[in-house]
Amino acid sequence: METLPEFASIVLQNGDSGTPFIEAGTAAALAVGLAALASGYAQRGIGAAAMGAVAEDGDNFIPGLILTAVPETLIIIAFVTIFVA
Repeated sequence: METLPEFASIVLQNGDSGTPFIEAGTAAALAVGLAALASGYAQRGIGAAAMGAVAEDGDNFIPGLILTAVPETLIIIAFVTIFVA
């Protein structure tokens, strides 16, 4: 884990010119896209479990709804990071 930033900088260099292999906008779009995929993957499992819990006991609706919305914060944080940086 300590060498990961160094490895990333080597991989993202375009030959010997020292220019980045991908543009900043492309990297930002890739980051948000991967965050959206991860959020969807997490919500798939959480939503299924929440629906099962609500089917067994209707009092679990609010906690299930909250836990289903938690992965969405990943995308919100990704958008904020793009506009701040």
